[in-house]
Amino acid sequence: MKQLIQNLKNGQTILEEVPAPQVKRGAVLIQTRRSLVSLGTERMLVEFGKANLIEKARQQPERVKMVLDKIKSDGLMSTLEAVFNKLGQPLPLGYCNVGQVLAVGEGVTDISVGYRVVSNGPHAEVVCVPRNLVSKISDKVSDEEAAFTVIGSIGLQGVRLLNPTLGETIVVIGLGLIGLLTAELLRLNGCRVIGVDLDEQKLKIAAQKGIITCNPSQGDNPVKFVESLTNGVGADGVIITASAKSDEIISQAALMSRKRGRIILVGVIGLNLSRAEFYEKELSFQVSCSYGPGRYDDDYEQKGADYPLPFVRWTENRNFQTILQLIESGLLDVKPLITEVVPLEEYQTIYSDMGKGSSIASLLAYPEKPSTQSTVRYQSVSFAGQKGVIGIIGAGNFTKMTLLPALKGSAMQSGANQIQINLKYIASANGLSGTALAQKHGIAFSTTDYNEILKDEEVDLVMITTRHNQHARLTIEALKAGKHVFVEKPLAIFEEEFEELLKKSTLSNKSITVGFNRRFSPHAQKMKALLGNAPMNVIATMNAGFIPSNSWVHDRAVGGGRILGEACHFIDLITYLTGSRVTSVCMNAMGISPTETTDNASILLRYENGSTGVINYFSNGHKSYSKERVEVYSQERTLILDNFRTLEGYGFKGFSKLKTGQDKGHKTQFQELIKRIQTGGEPLIPFDEIVNTTQASFAAIRSLKEGTWIKLG
Repeated sequence: MKQLIQNLKNGQTILEEVPAPQVKRGAVLIQTRRSLVSLGTERMLVEFGKANLIEKARQQPERVKMVLDKIKSDGLMSTLEAVFNKLGQPLPLGYCNVGQVLAVGEGVTDISVGYRVVSNGPHAEVVCVPRNLVSKISDKVSDEEAAFTVIGSIGLQGVRLLNPTLGETIVVIGLGLIGLLTAELLRLNGCRVIGVDLDEQKLKIAAQKGIITCNPSQGDNPVKFVESLTNGVGADGVIITASAKSDEIISQAALMSRKRGRIILVGVIGLNLSRAEFYEKELSFQVSCSYGPGRYDDDYEQKGADYPLPFVRWTENRNFQTILQLIESGLLDVKPLITEVVPLEEYQTIYSDMGKGSSIASLLAYPEKPSTQSTVRYQSVSFAGQKGVIGIIGAGNFTKMTLLPALKGSAMQSGANQIQINLKYIASANGLSGTALAQKHGIAFSTTDYNEILKDEEVDLVMITTRHNQHARLTIEALKAGKHVFVEKPLAIFEEEFEELLKKSTLSNKSITVGFNRRFSPHAQKMKALLGNAPMNVIATMNAGFIPSNSWVHDRAVGGGRILGEACHFIDLITYLTGSRVTSVCMNAMGISPTETTDNASILLRYENGSTGVINYFSNGHKSYSKERVEVYSQERTLILDNFRTLEGYGFKGFSKLKTGQDKGHKTQFQELIKRIQTGGEPLIPFDEIVNTTQASFAAIRSLKEGTWIKLG
């Protein structure tokens, strides 16, 4: 199928061929008929992409600080690689989609195949959208009219936050598409509406809808204009739907407001507020969040948990329904706003002139029979007779920024170390991220159906890099299909699925490797060689960094929490250094009532050979400090490893220091794994060590719950 994407590195807008998405649980698969181009939002993305690096940095100064902190902790080259990888990620365009339902996922009961629906799906021939972001369309509303639903809901949410009353005077600053819709909605609320804009065409449309217009480019002073119409009182409310970098707009909004007036920001403007302007009038100011309550809440959007109507009257979906009802009744007339309807293949008619033309609303029309293939070939390569053929399931940050660059690095090794990397598939949920990586790294096929990988007899190795809740299930499926498995940590996030996986692994003659890469770092291997087999005390500190509480990694059912998902790295590393197995675990965490998904905790480990381990996993440290530090004390000797860049030894004859670029062992791990898949050999990591590390991770969570040491069986 075809999808419109934005290249943030060079600003190009591309109509890309990508595999069609598969319907997911709680979601709806839609064949697109029309989509509306959000000229304001999409123009910002296009302009950002076309800007050079310095201009990009100026537009996002908060990101610059993050980059500088990362340089301090991870080094310049590693940081630059991460930045360019991020800029190279294609961005899907569009969020105002109208189409016909092709399939419904498990758990969706009130929408059927064949329904016409609106959603916030992108500009793509086929989209998969969670149920709460989909609304049914009445037969009385055309596709073109329905395309205004989502963008109309943005304006509606701003109006709801303003809470206008009959007879109030409200100013709308910025009469683009959202501004015009907002002004019309305010008129429906019985308000006197003043529209401010520099574009005469937009002001003319506004005037035809009964809106009083003000054009500063023609000499009108917006503040004086509003004062003259309100007998010096000022506006009851101001909704800002403009896009500008200047702070002038927020200042004008304050000056034109009456005492105790309300200001709502829907657009994007400079926000250096004058305290005096707001203080003297006791003004209230609020920023509107997109379509309404539920936006950016995974429980609502992704998991389908609706907010009870008596407590949250207007969610984003109920806002969608309201706009559709207003269009159906004729109260909201969007037809005059349609400037053009352009076939998808002629998208450049819109995007090449974006920001320069006089368009109000541009719509894309889609072909009646799009391609719905789940797999697309991008490289003509034969894999017949080759060993170590790889299929990757997951195209997220780990695959993009770590796995594929490390595999490429392994293939570029010279001489006897050179290995052949045979990348046949990459699977991603939406098809776009996998396609971008397939094109960049020479992967033959991009697919949205991972079963294509499992049933392909040429594939020897399946590499699983999805979210953590899928690791155990996909590992079991890959083993059943007769594949060797590499699974990024953790192996499982619940003990029940782990026990099931253990049973299935005993019935398979294929290997399981977990992404415990730290043990393959040259620093870890040097430490192992220096320490020998004597008992030791190991202290590992992870300055992990803060991740917002609403991130999927903190969701016990999806990410498992950062202890299960990340601290397991250092349980494995200490196991490798000590050459022993964990026998008991105790974990303590910061806070009065810490949860099992805590990310500020200390884990104590006892080992069979008498060694001890301490893992301090903290998220409340400064980003510029080293992320990972390991100290080992044994036989009056000490090793200090700093961020896998510098290893210092004290008391070791003939060794004092090892310094490299940051090397956490990824390249070596993948190189050795593929060698063994191709030529045979023992598992890369003994499976009993993987099992022991996983059991120790579960024991840490149980210890926190029970407040005691937990022995491993």
